[in-house]
Amino acid sequence: MPADKDLLENWWDDACSGPISFMRFPMSRDLKKADIAVLGVPYDLGTTNRPGARFGPRAMREQSTLTGEFEYGLWPWDYHIAEYHTVIDYGDICNFAGYPERMIKETEETVDKILASETACFAMGGDHFVSLPLLRSHVRKHGPLALIHFDAHSDTWVDENYTHGTMFYHAIKEGLLDIEHSIQIGIRTPNPETHGIDIIFATELDEMKPSEVAEHIKNRVGDAKAYLTFDIDFLDPAYAPGTGTPVSGGPTVMAGRKILKGIRGLNIVGADLVEIAPAYDPIGSITAVAGATLGGDILYLLSEALRR
Repeated sequence: MPADKDLLENWWDDACSGPISFMRFPMSRDLKKADIAVLGVPYDLGTTNRPGARFGPRAMREQSTLTGEFEYGLWPWDYHIAEYHTVIDYGDICNFAGYPERMIKETEETVDKILASETACFAMGGDHFVSLPLLRSHVRKHGPLALIHFDAHSDTWVDENYTHGTMFYHAIKEGLLDIEHSIQIGIRTPNPETHGIDIIFATELDEMKPSEVAEHIKNRVGDAKAYLTFDIDFLDPAYAPGTGTPVSGGPTVMAGRKILKGIRGLNIVGADLVEIAPAYDPIGSITAVAGATLGGDILYLLSEALRR
C-alpha cells in the first residue's frame, strides 16, 4: 500500500488537539484500503481481581495522541508507519456489557471480517480473556500460531471456567497454539503446568540483556507464524500500576520496548495489548502512556511483518 501522504502532510501539532483515535490514525470501518486495523475490546468480566480494564482502549487512545504526535514516527523507530501502510482505528466491539458470550461472538465475527479483507488486526483490551476469541479468528485465517506472551502470569490454569487466567489453557485444548514455537516472558507467579511452552521467568529476565531476551524469543519462534500478546502487568507496578493484577518484580518500560524492537523480523500476523485499568493509576495516566507507547511498537512489528 502506498504511503498515506495526506495523513503525514496534515499531522496535528498538539497532543491536546485533534481527534482521539489510536496514534491519530483515521477512525474508519472501510477495510478496502486498510492494511492494519486497530480494534478495541472493552471487556473486563473475566477479571479475577480488580475490574476496570474495559476502560483500557479509551485510555490508550487518549494517551496515544501524544505518542502519535510526530509526523516522523514513534521514537526510536526511524520512519512513520504511514509511509508504508494505511492504518485505521476501527473503533470498539460494543453492545455486550454483562454478556460474555455476546462479547466472544461479536469479537470473533468482527475480527473474521477484518482478516478476510487481508487487513491485519491489533486489538486493545480489556482483560486478557479477550485474547481467546482474537486467537480463534487468527487461527481460522492462518492455522495454529506460535504464542509470544509477555505477562506476569502464565494464564494457563487448568480450569474449565473462562477467565483472564485460563484462556491460554483453553487455547491449548482447542489446538490454537503451535506449542513447540511458543514462549512466555516475565512470568513471576506460580503455575505448576507449563504445557510445553518455553518460559523466561522474571528472575532470568532480570539477569538478561534485552537483546539476549529478544534473541531467545527469535530462536524459539523461528519462521513460524506468531501471535503476540502483551499484558501490561508484564511491567513492574512502578511503571504500570493501573492494572487489575499487579505483580512486583517486573521490568521497566524501556526494557520491554527494547525486547519488542529486538524481535523485528518475526512473522507476527496479529497482536493485542491488554489489562490497562486506568482507575488505579495514582496520577498522570502513566500506565496508559506505557501501553500506548508499547502498542505503537507492536504496530511497527505488524507493519514490518506485512512488508516482508
